[in-house]
This record gives sequence, structure tokens and C-alpha cells, in this order.
Amino acid sequence: MVGVTIPSYERFAVGGARVVATMSCAASIRGVLEQERLYEYAARQPDAVPLVGRAPVFAVNLPGSCGRVVVRHNMRGGWMAKVSKDLFVLPTRGFRELIASLRLRASGVSTPEVVAYVSYPMNWILRRSDVATREIVNGHDLSVALAKVTDHDHRVMVLDAIVKLLRALTHAGAHHPDLNLKNVLITAGEGEGLDAHVLDVDRVRFSSPGSPLIAKANLDRLIRSLRKWRDNFELPYSAEDEEYLRLRSSE
Repeated sequence: MVGVTIPSYERFAVGGARVVATMSCAASIRGVLEQERLYEYAARQPDAVPLVGRAPVFAVNLPGSCGRVVVRHNMRGGWMAKVSKDLFVLPTRGFRELIASLRLRASGVSTPEVVAYVSYPMNWILRRSDVATREIVNGHDLSVALAKVTDHDHRVMVLDAIVKLLRALTHAGAHHPDLNLKNVLITAGEGEGLDAHVLDVDRVRFSSPGSPLIAKANLDRLIRSLRKWRDNFELPYSAEDEEYLRLRSSE
């Protein structure tokens, strides 16, 4: 992050912690870090709402006027978790998530605003990091949203929200290699439909906008997740649902 200036964000340090935060929340983040790490603060709040993730994630109110955010400690997945579960070289995932989030939002893809990310030194090479994103209220991840559907019309509404998100990712040229049911949040839209929001975007990579290869990669990854939840957790997901997604997302 050295030498990088991002409009509406402030870069500063508190002790050994390096921080990038929105200007509106910088004072709140600084106040927390003067006492403890951001994730530790979130975990001990009496009104914190725990969310399911690779590690516990907490929705909390930050001090001052910053408002409500979701705070998580960055963790590795897959085989790397056995080697280094939460240690990263610079730039940490927080920086990559901020840049990806800004680019996605500018391209019309709905994803939470990154309020702040903080990295803490382990040694002169490795760092741990926390990320705070703006909470999207009254949402359910896609596994919950599909499980709650009881009629055809609402099922189509959920599928249409997924289609809209897939199209937006294609338009942005954004490949999300971990596009699973837990990384898609469904909320009520402004009209009669539903909206889908993509989460955990630190691994998103960008290519040519509108690329059919990007469209296929994202769709295939999400369908693998849908099939896994159907087979392992009896999620109601049919061949007709899959055909609907394939046809509509390619229109």
C-alpha cells in the first residue's frame, strides 16, 4: 500500500498496525486500535452478531458515527491453511479486497463497501490482517435463501437475482474463483424483486469486460457449489433450476 492514494480513504499507522480506512470512519478505527486489535474489539462487543465464515465473523457498531460493519480476521483456506493459517506477505488480502471492491462497485456489481483494513506485523515479512466491510442488513446467504423458498414465484425471484449478479460480473470482466453459496447474499430489492450481492472479493481477478470465458467460469463455479449443497445438505435445487440459470445468464 506504500505510495498508493485512494480517494475518500485515509492511510495511517497505530503502533505497528498499518491502516487504510474511509475518511468518515478513520477516527473510529484509530480509537479502537489504540486499545486493541479490530477483530478483538468486534469479538468482545455484547451486541455483536456472529456470522458463519471460515472463522467467526462479527457484525458490530463501531464507535462514533461510523455505523455498523462486519469485521473478520483474514484466514487462509485449502492446503495453505495447514502451513500458514492467517499469515500473509504484503500486500495483504485487505488491500486486494479494497481494490477489487472499488472496481466492482464502479462497474455496477453489488458488493459491500470496504470500510477499513488493518495489517499487524508478525515479523519483517509476514503480517496478519483484519477487514471491516459495511453491513448489508436483512440479508440471507444463498444457501439459506433457497432453503426458505416454498413456492415457484419466490424461487424464480431468487434465481433471477443470481442471474442479475452473474451478468454484472460478466459485464465487469470479474472472475470470482470462490463464488459459492456462502459468498452470495440475497436481500429484498427496491422494487418487487430481490438483489444479490457478492462477498469475499479479495481473490477476484479482472479480464476483458463481457468475456464469455468469465461468464462460464463464474457460472460453473456457482453451479458446483449448488450441486454440493444439494447432494450433501439436501438443498432444494433441481435440474430445471440449473437449466434456468444457464439459459438466462447467457442472454
